[in-house]
This record gives sequence, structure tokens and C-alpha cells, in this order.
Amino acid sequence: MQITGTHFNYYYVCHRKLWLFANGINMEHTSELVAEGKLIHENSYPFRSEKYTEIELDGIKIDYYDARNRVVHEIKKSKSHKEAHEWQVKYYLYVLKQNGVPEAKAILEYPKLRKTMDVDLSNEDEALVEKMKLEIESLLTSEVCPPRINQSKCKNCSYFDFCFSGEDE
Repeated sequence: MQITGTHFNYYYVCHRKLWLFANGINMEHTSELVAEGKLIHENSYPFRSEKYTEIELDGIKIDYYDARNRVVHEIKKSKSHKEAHEWQVKYYLYVLKQNGVPEAKAILEYPKLRKTMDVDLSNEDEALVEKMKLEIESLLTSEVCPPRINQSKCKNCSYFDFCFSGEDE
């Protein structure tokens, strides 16, 4: 089973969203917020694709990788799920290290906010990544969809209509 950066991101956001996504129930295509994020990603740094490399490796896809300086650049719309963003890029750094690229770094970029955040992978983070990977695999292979979390962040989720369509818990 290929674990992706999206799996790590969704693991921190919502286990139900992770399970639904992994089981082929994709709602992102109907979300205006997801569309806005894609536009920000595509238009914020128009010449970046000429300067940096795209990498696909062991289930991850890094859009912008500075091979000379070993830096992953990840663009996000807002800091609303900052911890999820951090662990997504830490997973990228973990996979790079497992494939012979030690000491890579990452930069989370929030163009709308004009902010950046440096992300490193410590030894403790590596151990947590391995633990989370096992937990993600367990969630993905479960026959049962996790319950909805019913939090304020649900209102902006692309799965909101799916989760709150009258299902009784």
C-alpha cells in the first residue's frame, strides 16, 4: 500500500476524510476552496517549474524540489491546518531520506499571507512518521468508516455534505 503526503495531511485533519479519500470517495472536485488552492498553487510562482524539479517517489509527489540545496517547497492556501501541512512535508523528507537524500529540508509557503515556515525532520519526527504510517495503514485497511468529528473545521471541508447529509450517528 502506497502512503502519500495527502494521507499524512488528512490523517491530521480528519480520520474519516482520510478513510473516504483512500476508499475512492473524492469530493475535492466539488469544492470552491480546493479550486482556489489549486489556483494559488499554479499562479503564485509562475517561473518555479523552470527552476525546480518535480519528483514522484514511493507514493509521494513533490511539485517543487530544489535539488542543489535539497529543499522541498510546498505551497498552501492558508495556515488553517498548519500541523497537517508540517507532517505532510515531514513525510516527504522521510521518504527522501529513505531513498538516499539525507538532510533535506522543506519550506511551507503561504503566498496569500506572504509567510513561509521552515520544516526539518528530526530523529524524533522520523520515529513519529513510522508510527503514524502504521496507524494510517490500519485506518486505510479498516472495513469501517471512522465516525464524523463534528467540529467547526468541518464547515469548510469538501466532504461536509457527505458527512452531514442526515446520517444518524
